[in-house]
Amino acid sequence: MILVALPVTALVAAAVAALRPWTNLPRMATAVAGVLEFLITLDVAIRVGQGATLQVPAAGIGVDGLAAVLLLLQGFVGMTASLYSWGYIRQLTEANRDRERWYHVNLNLFLASLFVVPLLLVPALAWVAVELTTVLSIFLVALENHHAALEAAWKYAVITIMGATAAALGIFLLLWGLSMRAPAAPQTWSAIIAAGPHMPAPLVRLAFVLIVIGFGTKVGFVPLHTWLPDAHSQAPTPVCALLSGVEVSTALYMILRLWPVFTTSPGFPAATWAIVIGLVSVGTAAFLLVQVHDYKRLFAFSTVEHMGILLAALGFGPLGAYAAIYQLLTHGLTKSLAFYTSGGVLIRTGTRDISEIRGLMQFAPWEGWSLLLAGLAIAGAPPFAVFLSEFSVVRSAYAVHDYWAIGLLLGFLLIAFLGILWQLTKMLFGTPHSDRRARSPRSLPLTVVLSAVPVVLLGVYLPAPLHHLFQMAAMNLRR
Repeated sequence: MILVALPVTALVAAAVAALRPWTNLPRMATAVAGVLEFLITLDVAIRVGQGATLQVPAAGIGVDGLAAVLLLLQGFVGMTASLYSWGYIRQLTEANRDRERWYHVNLNLFLASLFVVPLLLVPALAWVAVELTTVLSIFLVALENHHAALEAAWKYAVITIMGATAAALGIFLLLWGLSMRAPAAPQTWSAIIAAGPHMPAPLVRLAFVLIVIGFGTKVGFVPLHTWLPDAHSQAPTPVCALLSGVEVSTALYMILRLWPVFTTSPGFPAATWAIVIGLVSVGTAAFLLVQVHDYKRLFAFSTVEHMGILLAALGFGPLGAYAAIYQLLTHGLTKSLAFYTSGGVLIRTGTRDISEIRGLMQFAPWEGWSLLLAGLAIAGAPPFAVFLSEFSVVRSAYAVHDYWAIGLLLGFLLIAFLGILWQLTKMLFGTPHSDRRARSPRSLPLTVVLSAVPVVLLGVYLPAPLHHLFQMAAMNLRR
């Protein structure tokens, strides 16, 4: 079946990459698998958008609109990360080819675990898959094996695995509530949602707290975000793109799946809590963007900002649900582009320190222009995709007359916009500090161009099939 083909393709690539005979074999296996996986996710999204039923309840797998959007994001960013890895990891591990081989093995295993999450209909199994993504990505964060990378990997592991315990307790509470309401019902997402309005309100509220804390740790909601800038800045660039563009969205998917349970619980203001937690994250990240000194950490803090925007959107009614799905896709696509451009800058300059880079436009015009465009895109400038998704969030807040939230959100977005551009402007212009002329592998600019295509196109045009898929996904949040 086509759904099983996704993780199987990644697992086969991992097995092939583990072989030794040919130096290029791991790179080729990863690249070919990445392209195939994207084509599969594209096919799944088209079928779901056309109304096809892609479910095998007996096997506990299936895809609806919400899962299809996440799979499409995973497939595209997974493909670009695989292509980007060809030259970038080869140059990074030049002195240790065995480390390069195991990088490709771990990358494909990580992708396989990501694909499994939206395929599962059983929340307890989906929780296991989410934790598997964490375990497998820890090795990728620590790839360079120096003190900062190892410290970031350990911090990532300890904090997020602690959050996993809270998330597990939250899911078990909801399963307990389901067993009280319908003992014979299957323990699936849809069964829990159907039983949600009839569960005891205190149980649902405690589950909400545990699930938001548990999965929020992996998403990076403030104040649970402390691991994120370290891990997302120390990991190799294609891994950064997957962590910030896909993994945090995959963890957030678990909250989105259970969102109808919280909103239908009598007397529980889940929407208000989503707005408050989201705006706290957006505001904190906006001010952190102003004082950051590492341009990879700059984009990591931007992830905290965008996840806050997405959560706040859930509190703005039906239009907010649509805007949240829109933001999920545009952020993932744009954030991966931002990290790909930062990887090229790192190779050309040899540093992540913003204060040590000046005049990038002069001695590295390709890296300079791509970084500027990616910075404008992730900051929410028109005519890029994030601008439209953020506009949708603001419009949904206006539709429910939440004017104080609109004021705070627009203020924080302005601070974040100015903070990102101020930091990047310091790097792009001025007198160069050095004459470093290291060249980027050819796979890097090619991947940057490929990644930029949807970021630009979705900023000026939203295809009707994708709009319909967003509507289907938003319906999953309002049942």
